Amino acid sequence: MAEASGKTNDTPATRRLRGHTAIATSCIASRNEDIVYVSSETEVKVFDVHMLASWKPLESYNYNKEEINQITCNSKSSFLAAADDGGDIKIIDIHQKCLYKTLRAAHESICSSVQFLPWRPWEVITGGLDSKLIMWDFSKGRPFKVMDLGKSDPDSSSNAGQCFNPAFVHAIAVPEVDMLDKIDKICVVARGDGVVDVINIESEFKAAKSKSSSSLKKGGQSKSNGSVSSSNSEIEDQNQRTRLRLDYSFGGHTAAVSCVAFSVFGEKGRYIISGGNDKAVKVWNWSKFSKTDQICNKDGFLHLNINLSRKVNWLCTTPTDSENLVVCDTSKIVKVYTVA
Repeated sequence: MAEASGKTNDTPATRRLRGHTAIATSCIASRNEDIVYVSSETEVKVFDVHMLASWKPLESYNYNKEEINQITCNSKSSFLAAADDGGDIKIIDIHQKCLYKTLRAAHESICSSVQFLPWRPWEVITGGLDSKLIMWDFSKGRPFKVMDLGKSDPDSSSNAGQCFNPAFVHAIAVPEVDMLDKIDKICVVARGDGVVDVINIESEFKAAKSKSSSSLKKGGQSKSNGSVSSSNSEIEDQNQRTRLRLDYSFGGHTAAVSCVAFSVFGEKGRYIISGGNDKAVKVWNWSKFSKTDQICNKDGFLHLNINLSRKVNWLCTTPTDSENLVVCDTSKIVKVYTVA
């Protein structure tokens, strides 16, 4: 394992889980059971982590027509969402074992990521290669809020060593229900330019909506009224918007970030874990993050760096004291690490 924050760590223990005929692209651990969901091509397979002998899937879901990019469960493990290359998001009723709803036609490109919002039971947030975050009411099957990261980026300048790709949204993560008393309603975004964005989702969407409303009113109002509206919007944005950018200057990724997740071992949500095309997994201790948006010292955010031999497709954590990081890389073998 590579050195991080001045400390050298032993190589984590690894257990390899076989059973796929193609590369695994996404995985998620159930919040209520020792169940792991793994996607491969257009299919989602369900595994029981205690069935070590055969690793035969308990269930298989095959509702997506294109390759699946991300899967996720809601807080009660009653719904599963799968976002695919065709731009569709399939909402699957786990208890009834059937397709509940299909969300489509909002992203202008591939839908790469999806997460249920635990503080809003019937809502999901999706991200795509159009650099947009979109909030949906999945019970009605329609979007209702859109934020363009390519336009709302508070700091578009790149640091030395940072890649210069667009701010494509490759993956997103949100806190679980039992993290919300310690963590704000935030969304972590894995970006194509190598940045891991930690966004206060409520204030960011509100700011984006205010700017949009201001632009629409600008042509129909007098100059003085327009100035007051713009000023109020800027003050509201400064007071409420919160974003932490974990980029190359923090010891971050040097290529596109493919996946992010909150840790669920130990103190839940203490760490953000990211994996990327630079063949690295980063474990971030983001508890230093101040809600004032002022990061004075960048040292100490990177808690651990794991160098791999292949690019990382996906990862998730399990709420146990050992074997708590599951990594899907570009091989056909899922690797399980102990990092706690």
